Amino acid sequence: MYLKRVSGPRAVTLPDGSVMTRADLPPKDTCRWVASRKALVVKALAAGLISRGEALERYALSEEELDLWFEAVSRHGATALKVTKIQKFRQL
Repeated sequence: MYLKRVSGPRAVTLPDGSVMTRADLPPKDTCRWVASRKALVVKALAAGLISRGEALERYALSEEELDLWFEAVSRHGATALKVTKIQKFRQL
């Protein structure tokens, strides 16, 4: 069995006790960003599974977009990542 060499950990334990691995991350070619995929990326970054630079490069995100995801999750939780809720939470 061949394991691809990666920098950083292959798996991390999240604060709730669950384990997140690199296999749990969205695919590199993701172009439809639903709230659950955004939340996975934010969790992986917060837990140290991937670096910020790796996430920006891997998913072709802008720094502003990633910052908005982090801010939304920190202020209102993962539900704020839903496109239908963006306007509601921006008004608060």
